[in-house]
Amino acid sequence: MRTNAPAPSPSPAALPVIIAGAFMVVLDFFILNVALPSVADDLHAGSSALEWVVASYGIAVAALLITAGRLGDQRGRRGAYVTGLSLFAIASVACGLAPSATALIAARVVQGVGGALIMPQVLAIIGVTYTGAERVRAMAVYSMSLGLAAVGGQLIGGVLVEADVAGIGWRACFLINVPVALAAIVLAPRVVPESRADRSTGFDVAGVALVTAAVLTITLPLIEGREHGWPLWTWVSFACAPVLLGLFAGHQRRLSRRGAAPLVDLTLFRERAFTGGLVAQLLFWCGQAAFFVYFALYLQPGRGLSALQAGLVFTILAVAYVVSSGPTPALTQRFGRRVPLAGALTLAAGHALMALGVSDIGVGGSLAVLVPGMILIGAGMGLCFTSLNAIALDTFDERRAGSASGVLATIQEIGNALGVAIAGVFFFGLADEGLDVAFEASATQFACGGLLIAALTFLLPARERRAPVAEPAPAHG
Repeated sequence: MRTNAPAPSPSPAALPVIIAGAFMVVLDFFILNVALPSVADDLHAGSSALEWVVASYGIAVAALLITAGRLGDQRGRRGAYVTGLSLFAIASVACGLAPSATALIAARVVQGVGGALIMPQVLAIIGVTYTGAERVRAMAVYSMSLGLAAVGGQLIGGVLVEADVAGIGWRACFLINVPVALAAIVLAPRVVPESRADRSTGFDVAGVALVTAAVLTITLPLIEGREHGWPLWTWVSFACAPVLLGLFAGHQRRLSRRGAAPLVDLTLFRERAFTGGLVAQLLFWCGQAAFFVYFALYLQPGRGLSALQAGLVFTILAVAYVVSSGPTPALTQRFGRRVPLAGALTLAAGHALMALGVSDIGVGGSLAVLVPGMILIGAGMGLCFTSLNAIALDTFDERRAGSASGVLATIQEIGNALGVAIAGVFFFGLADEGLDVAFEASATQFACGGLLIAALTFLLPARERRAPVAEPAPAHG
């Protein structure tokens, strides 16, 4: 068995270099929303094609995250990160130059593959490179950056579309990634330390196939089902998902008993912090992704705001997120599960205020009444996301970092798709009565979700414990 030498202290530039990649991946989930009408006009794309422009990226990321995390464990996390950046940059150029909707969809798939390679490496590198106060700071920067990418994506997209730089319009939403990715590609080998698992083993091809198929059977019907009236194939697909996941789990256990390295280390799920945090993260991302989508629809078609005006409204959430997420990792180390509990209750209160506010102002009233709710939602998101990530990272070590981060990121992406689909039933089911009525119902649903997250926090450890960064791998058998 081969073990790694202790990693040297990282360069101060290492953190911004790896955060840049994660920021781009999350940003590209949200930046395109306000640009879709321009894409439709320019490429003569119908509604189905536009749906796939968005969905193809999300499916590729969700389906490959666990595999990519394990690949980083096996071959080196910095190397996998740079490979992901390269694919992401190439695909972003292809997206920006796409002559047709079909070409854009194909480029988005490749972009999603690059994003899947990037995301688990970032959390894994943070988990194995930083300790103590440095890890607290790294997690604060990571959480703040991803939150800003999510809440700021609409604003950045609106600015780029309205500015119409060099006459390229919506294409700037993709081309903006290229200089950032190239800078990170050049700097990463110089400032980011390489790390990998403490032993080299074969790659689990069967595990890759099973987990990818399982993710696809969940995400495809969620994306396509409502649009087509939930045909029979969507329910067959849902029914196949638990079967495939059961086969995957059995396959992973057999590999562990033989002393081989499974794609997912199932011992992760013995950790109370990881398992409880995983379920809470699923519910959190169900609400967060859906809120951004349906609040944007309420602001634009519902209230007649432009893409830029709607983006500016989201800055209220961004400011609240930054203020709350910065000190959260340190608070989590001191107060443990009480931090995500406070965040979930704050989130629920914010959504409840939004529902009441939308009901009060009707169609023509001032949006100012929604500001208190938006502030609470932004603060709650910062407290929840940052603290749940910090608690989950408590289980990371050299041997399990890539596997754990891949599982965590996959749950987040599945939560995105699941949340948008479930909330869509409420929102679109009531849309004929007015988008204000539809969003009021959605906000009520999100408030209930916040209360459920609060209840789940009691499954988490009372205090965060500091695990060693590189504990020896236990014997298999």
